[in-house]
Amino acid sequence: MKLYDAHNHLQSEALLPQIGQVAADLASEEIAGAVVNGTTPDDWSAVSALDSRFSWVVPSYGVHPWDCGNRPTNWQELLSSQIASEPHAQIGEIGIDRWILDRAKSDDSRLAGLRSAPLDEQLKVFIWQLEFAAARGRAASIHCIDAWGALFDALKTTKLPDQGFLLHAYAGPPEMVKSFADLGAYFSFNGSYLDPKRANQREAFKSVPRDRLLIETDAPAMPMRNDWKRHDLPARPDSASVNHPANIRGVYEGLAEFLNLPIAQLAKQVEANFQRLFFLKQDVIQ
Repeated sequence: MKLYDAHNHLQSEALLPQIGQVAADLASEEIAGAVVNGTTPDDWSAVSALDSRFSWVVPSYGVHPWDCGNRPTNWQELLSSQIASEPHAQIGEIGIDRWILDRAKSDDSRLAGLRSAPLDEQLKVFIWQLEFAAARGRAASIHCIDAWGALFDALKTTKLPDQGFLLHAYAGPPEMVKSFADLGAYFSFNGSYLDPKRANQREAFKSVPRDRLLIETDAPAMPMRNDWKRHDLPARPDSASVNHPANIRGVYEGLAEFLNLPIAQLAKQVEANFQRLFFLKQDVIQ
């Protein structure tokens, strides 16, 4: 049974030092495709190196809303050059985020050294990248926290990629699923949503059309509960948990149980959806 991770950050410093073992664990779980998302020009080269090393990596490059405030002045030129050199690369992680403006704690280590760009600045950077993805025929992987209305308004008035776009770790209202799907959205279920406390996020996936459903880990972020974990990694220096990307099988198992679907049926549907949205390298497609 081939597995596909629609969104992770394999290039993260939390994973790269152990990439050999991580990759072996992923192989043991029959990984067939994983979209590895760059978030800033500073990490794009690491994503590209992983793409060269592993046939199942689908590289994706973008400026994340958390990194928007620190982007270099020539970021558009850099992204254009990166995409021109990799015909199978996608665009992402891009998006908008009100959480970093309204709810983030000032001592959050993940935001250390970052300037939080205001929402209008985030929107300009996001829309440019989304239109760039549409013009280049690439799928876009979109991050959104606390800004679903603003995201929908932006999508309605922007040229979108013909093959669609991914709302990664969708956590918006269930009633917005159809509206986003009508615009071409795919929705990836994150393993952290298997936590009983995250019932609202899980329930939204009952409304997701089966032909728009994907599965993700967002590793090393968004760790899963032990009930569904198969692999562990050492905690970060600040004691924060590190999500192992090979826990992707646990996400499949948990979502199959939640949707009351045979796991083989779910895997077949996710494979078709993944290959429709992301253009896999020819040597990966069977």
